[in-house]
Amino acid sequence: MGIIDYFLSLGSTVFVPVVLIIIGIILGQGILRAIRSGIMVGVGFIGLNLAISLISDILEPAVNEIMQRFNFNLTVIDIGSGAAAGVAFSTVVGALIIPAVFLLNLVLLVIGFTRTMNIDIFNYSHYAFTGAVVHLMTGSIVIAMGASLIQATWSLLSADYTAKKVQNTLGVDGISIPQGYAASTVPLFTILEKIYNRIPFLRNSKLDLSYLQGKIGMFGDPIIIGVMLGIILALLAGYNFTDGSNLMMGVVAIIVLFPRMVKIIVEGLLPISESAKGFFNKYFKGKEVFIGLDSALTLGLPITQIVGTMLIPITLILAVILPGNKVLPLGDLAFVAFFTCMATIIHNNNILKTIISGILNMIIVLYVASWFAPYFSSLAEGSGATEIQGQTTALWNGNIFDFIIANIGRIGYVGLIILILITIPIGFFVKKKVAQQYTNN
Repeated sequence: MGIIDYFLSLGSTVFVPVVLIIIGIILGQGILRAIRSGIMVGVGFIGLNLAISLISDILEPAVNEIMQRFNFNLTVIDIGSGAAAGVAFSTVVGALIIPAVFLLNLVLLVIGFTRTMNIDIFNYSHYAFTGAVVHLMTGSIVIAMGASLIQATWSLLSADYTAKKVQNTLGVDGISIPQGYAASTVPLFTILEKIYNRIPFLRNSKLDLSYLQGKIGMFGDPIIIGVMLGIILALLAGYNFTDGSNLMMGVVAIIVLFPRMVKIIVEGLLPISESAKGFFNKYFKGKEVFIGLDSALTLGLPITQIVGTMLIPITLILAVILPGNKVLPLGDLAFVAFFTCMATIIHNNNILKTIISGILNMIIVLYVASWFAPYFSSLAEGSGATEIQGQTTALWNGNIFDFIIANIGRIGYVGLIILILITIPIGFFVKKKVAQQYTNN
């Protein structure tokens, strides 16, 4: 654990490049080329972190102003994903989760149950949270760890299933997105895509950025859309001209900078991807292994940022009008783009479909986060991670995989067996679908 803690303390901007350099050398890329590729990805992630800090610096104060101005009467406080991850890692399950998931991933790769090697270690916190809740419910660390590993497996399968779309959309081969929350939205968005394709109005919709720009000219440009969204948020927050104009510029900067930073990451990943192709063609008869990365990589898509910004006021309205919701969106509200990033990919950058899916997903997020509130509050109190009085949660907790696994896992060993029996056929289904995707292409 000391070694693991040391590597975690390096931060993702150091740890991920180190892992990628090692992978590049193993794949025969050459030491200097591997170092260049890994460092370039690290530089890209530093840029992404700077862009994400804009969300904290620019959008979060506006969200807080909107909250105070409209005085929403909701009793459970959303403390945000950062604090929530800290709570998850501070549990008994959190102390064991990193080596356990890493070893599981290696075993599943060897036996061919997955094609993804998940190096997004910082987001193992999602699996830790599920296990910690099951531990609270059952008192069994064995069942809790089993539940966590089941979720890790589901995330890997979800990453495999969407890998081809992710690669085509982002323009880089050999990657996938197993991130704990993004992976959990894939079944919902996939089902919705099939439903949309049965509705003529949605099936025939061509509402992507290029179509929008063709119809309304410069009003469809991401920068102009960012200006309009910034003005709307400034009006909701009651900002004066100075604060409002700064907010508007911040929103535009977020929309413009994310794609630029992702291009740097892609520049580093492309040589690794090419080396991986040659390596697996030579030694594994063409078998492909995907590098599992953080969903932040998908935020470079303008549709994700545009819809994510639109969902901020929409989520506030949903929180107020949904019967039974107890969560006051706060800590995670400015980061709603993360909650809908896979919708952009699955719906092929279609704005209309992505907005509808984003709204439906945020409804689920609010209800699931409300359901987890008592359990999360208990974990948070035990860890001393928050001093907020009353119940707390995070939109980050609104993970449908967490909800399903926790409710089945609470049964005990029978529930764990049920989860395993569910996972095996899902794995074979995904394996067949992935093989078809690559055969057809």
